[in-house]
Amino acid sequence: MLDKELFKLPGIKQIMILLAGLAFLQALFINIQAWSLVKAISGLWHGQSLEAQIPWIITFLIVFVLKQVVQYYRDQKLDNFAYDRSQEIREALLEKVFRLGPQVVQKYGTGNVTTMTLDGINQVENYLKLILAKVVNMMIVPWIILLVLLYLDLSSGLILFSIYPLIIIFMIILGFAAQAKADRQYASYQLLSNHFIDSLRGIDTLKLFGMSKIYGKSIFKTSERFRRATVDTLKIAILSTFALDFFTTLSIAIVAVLLGVRLIKGEAELFPALTVLTLAPDYFMPIRDFASDYHATLDGKNAMTAIMTILNQAELEEGQTPIKTWQADSSLQLDAVDFSYETDEKLALNQVRVSATGFQKIGLIGMSGSGKSTLINMLSGFTKPDQGSITVDGQTVDHLFQSDWQEQIIYIPQSPYIFQLSLRDNIRFYAKNASDAQVQEAVVVVGLEDLVSQLPDGLDTILGDGGRSLSGGQAQRIALARAFLDKSRRILLFDEPTAHLDIETEIELKERMLPLMEDRLVIFATHRMHWMENMDRIYVLDQGQIVASGTLDDLIADTNGPFMTLAQGMRGDLHA
Repeated sequence: MLDKELFKLPGIKQIMILLAGLAFLQALFINIQAWSLVKAISGLWHGQSLEAQIPWIITFLIVFVLKQVVQYYRDQKLDNFAYDRSQEIREALLEKVFRLGPQVVQKYGTGNVTTMTLDGINQVENYLKLILAKVVNMMIVPWIILLVLLYLDLSSGLILFSIYPLIIIFMIILGFAAQAKADRQYASYQLLSNHFIDSLRGIDTLKLFGMSKIYGKSIFKTSERFRRATVDTLKIAILSTFALDFFTTLSIAIVAVLLGVRLIKGEAELFPALTVLTLAPDYFMPIRDFASDYHATLDGKNAMTAIMTILNQAELEEGQTPIKTWQADSSLQLDAVDFSYETDEKLALNQVRVSATGFQKIGLIGMSGSGKSTLINMLSGFTKPDQGSITVDGQTVDHLFQSDWQEQIIYIPQSPYIFQLSLRDNIRFYAKNASDAQVQEAVVVVGLEDLVSQLPDGLDTILGDGGRSLSGGQAQRIALARAFLDKSRRILLFDEPTAHLDIETEIELKERMLPLMEDRLVIFATHRMHWMENMDRIYVLDQGQIVASGTLDDLIADTNGPFMTLAQGMRGDLHA
């Protein structure tokens, strides 16, 4: 149950030593508490006065208070440790996702990464709170109590000791079954998260084509699969709890019966017999305590394993070759570039050759899955070619993952992220020092005046989660406003920026986007044909290969070529 990644956490050694010391104190207090309580009871049984038992009663109360203080201190230290480490893991996960780029979200799914960052981190925090204290208690408390039991009554101690390994073996068997069920449950949870988020994102499109009810049923089926997996896991957890309670109760009952018989025969004294019976439940308490939260620790372990899989994923080392600011005479060339994803033997990019010079508008056109987004990811610096070369201003670089290149890029995806900030702060998110006049100019340029007039607090209205929701077109306009404010970046990368918009909104937005492309290198990936008439050069992609390239006129002239075949297949209107 202890994930090996736990031992790599900062401060884990200190917290484990502290928990071990506190567990020793707890075991000591349990023994003293039982000893003093039974002393008082046996004294009264043998006819001693109540006043004579007051020292034992006071000892019991003092130890009881000290035990609660130690437990409170342990819980506080553990809570602080778990919270601090979980926040560090969340920050590390977010930084890793940003460094790895869009490919990690594509690989694991938007919903999965989102729930991993939110619910998953909370499960890890709960896992740290539960597993560390419970495992340390199991390793220390029962054995200190067992020493006292063996000292008080050897036969009873041996009986309790012989039962413990049987319980452990039984718990291991059930634990493997619970682990398998929990793995299946977590896989269903990941699928449900991805399915729900993807359906929610495309709800407008689904409604437009009358498919929202079909996808609603699909989500219901996925949620039912998750529910059944959860119930199956709970069945194992309940069975293990029942079995543990049964075995521990049975063993205590056996000891009680044997001690009772020996007391009747006069072969045992009241004090040791009663002390053994008082300590016996505490002997089994750590393992029962561990079993009661076993399902919660499994959830946390699975979440931590999933998070660590991303955190341990190899990433590119930042390039050191200096890259100058993009100018009118700058050049970029990809020559015979190959790239494949780890999970797919098929090449996502195959012998791709792309060149750009100065302030050009380059179109990447192709069906979904043709390799456009993969090529954008490579140009963003998030992936490295398996083969081939990249040349910038005559210098060959291994990849484009370096700050002096990425700091020149503005990336606008299909669904720009809207932060939980005011509209004003969302617009100037990448240009913090932009004045109100510049923000207002950006609002006018991208056509956000109607939205501002509708908002209750204008530019100060809070957007994002818990705030005002936006349409896809409004979110894209905010992304364009960010690009307008940041005039220092000369490279614009568009990855299907209008894929989820209706054609009327897209054409209206297009009029606002084209002026922002002037005096910049623009690489525009899309499957909408009408954008191609505004491109200086076009690359047609099909199954990871560039099957045609040239100007629009060149491509149209080849009536049987890949571009016209694609246009006919899409029924695209070049002059929409």
